[in-house]
Amino acid sequence: MSQNSQSFTLNGATRVIAIVGDPIAQVKSPAGVTAMLQEQGHNAIVVPVHVKPEQLGDFMRAAEIVRNLDGIIVTIPHKFSMRGYCRTATERADFLGAVNTLRRNADDSWDGDMFDGEGMVGGIRLHGGNPTAQRCLLVGAGGAGTAIAFELLVQGASYLAIHDADTRRRDDLIARLQARYGDKVGVGSDDPTGFGMVVNATPMGMNPADPMPVQVGKLDPAAFAACPITSPAVSPWIQAARERGCKTSVGADMFNSELKLMVDFLAARLR
Repeated sequence: MSQNSQSFTLNGATRVIAIVGDPIAQVKSPAGVTAMLQEQGHNAIVVPVHVKPEQLGDFMRAAEIVRNLDGIIVTIPHKFSMRGYCRTATERADFLGAVNTLRRNADDSWDGDMFDGEGMVGGIRLHGGNPTAQRCLLVGAGGAGTAIAFELLVQGASYLAIHDADTRRRDDLIARLQARYGDKVGVGSDDPTGFGMVVNATPMGMNPADPMPVQVGKLDPAAFAACPITSPAVSPWIQAARERGCKTSVGADMFNSELKLMVDFLAARLR
């Protein structure tokens, strides 16, 4: 079955994976994850679920008793909060304090991991970018930004500057990363001067009135620009970077790179 096929198994024995967020209409995961799971022979389907932050606890209590709900994919703004609902998690998720994919343990508790960082770097590499030995500027210290920051350093960035309007969140992430990577991590701004890679990890660009994450006019045309947004397919920030002459990757590149990682994690526990 191809990803674009309208034919898939759906019956009373189908296992359910929820994708949870606020908002949720922008996500592209349901079709792609469903297709890959069913191509691998799993009778499973991914469904979007719109849950407000103040109702996340209610949702998770309900999830415990839904016997055919085997996994949860997490999007904004729940990635930090969802770590608290996992009894077990990978070392990476523990370090980041965030998860974006949950699966059932044998005792019906939840096990979590975070794949956003690997997905972003995979999308960057797909278009010829490479964070190794690069000075990188990251805008956004939320759930996705936290994972991307970690992965850029794992992949050998020479220096990582982090910018976020929420300075408490920014400083918390910098402190955690400095504990492992020392002075390779510091405070950034919206000025991309001197950076060979600039990554937007915020929702800026989903709405036409959003500001640019950085001062685009100061982008080096030789720099690589990346963005996690999938709707619109090319965010205003990426379009502006392309007009400067930059190589770029978009949210669909990140998602396609991340897709197999999430599916392999989920499929290991499908009943």
